[in-house]
Amino acid sequence: MSSLKNDLILKTLRGEQTERTPVWMMRQAGRYLPEYMVLRKKYSFFERCQTPELACEITLQPVDIVGVDAAILFSDILVVPQAMGLEVQMVESKGPILPDPIKTTNDLNRIIVPDVNETLGYVFDAIKLIKQELNNRVPLIGFAGAPWTLLCYMVQGKGSKTFDEAKEFCYTQPALAHQLLQMITDTTIAYLKGQIAAGADTVQIFDSWGGLLSPDDFENISLKYIRQIVAALKDEAPVIVFAKGAWHSLDSMAATGAAGLGIDWCIKPQLARQFAGKNITLQGNFDPARLLGPISEIQKEVKKMMNAFGPGNHIANLGHGILPNVLVSHAKAFVDAVKNHQFEN
Repeated sequence: MSSLKNDLILKTLRGEQTERTPVWMMRQAGRYLPEYMVLRKKYSFFERCQTPELACEITLQPVDIVGVDAAILFSDILVVPQAMGLEVQMVESKGPILPDPIKTTNDLNRIIVPDVNETLGYVFDAIKLIKQELNNRVPLIGFAGAPWTLLCYMVQGKGSKTFDEAKEFCYTQPALAHQLLQMITDTTIAYLKGQIAAGADTVQIFDSWGGLLSPDDFENISLKYIRQIVAALKDEAPVIVFAKGAWHSLDSMAATGAAGLGIDWCIKPQLARQFAGKNITLQGNFDPARLLGPISEIQKEVKKMMNAFGPGNHIANLGHGILPNVLVSHAKAFVDAVKNHQFEN
């Protein structure tokens, strides 16, 4: 067993009883922390990702400052398309730009399933360093983007609210789309295995755009590939699947063998539990924008959320990433409210 001083999250993912509900926040390492902004002024985005010492420092900040029950690796889902041979630019306040997106067979021939140790070794180095610096205080969460979500950026070439071009690509060139999805899947399996080997205690698959697909398309374009990833990893570390907005498929996601499922704030915890079944851990589902409200309201809403999930089989989290304009004191109020919650018997 682990020698972690705080292994609440891992125990919860294994379905064990814990003295309280664990808590962490998506995107907790970064943009709302003044300490992070100092580093952001000095170093470019990919410098921060690719320099193990910087990634380590940023990963540890929320553990020290906000008191969360896990660290999550500071990185980005787009390091995978980068490793596969696509150029990725991070434009401040605009988001990612991929100047040469994939539209045709010729474009597909430009990318590869890379040797992850060569292309993403800096991530594994960062994980080793983070584990050393964490010194068993809390577990470390590794992560990657789901194949469909990565395809969205690789085909659209930039962020979008609807990703119509990515969907059109899948609907008009299905063979090509599935070839690309399989390449991303193979890369992601090797990448996450590398993260676990380097020391990640659990890994999360982010399907940020899963909710843009109909249930049938979600199965065919997204879940089919997530299933492969979970199957390849679940015996090495617990896997959390977060497909934002795709709660219609919680039952089939639960059947993948994932240890945890993330849910956003648009579904009632009771309904999510009904869909997912009683044996899997649910993670979520506080609306990140609620952290902009007064602390007294945050505390009230946390209480409501906690009672809706009930004790056990729940990791408290936001239903999406923390917003950049959230005050640190409000983030801390959220974490503390979860930690101090008492369930009524």
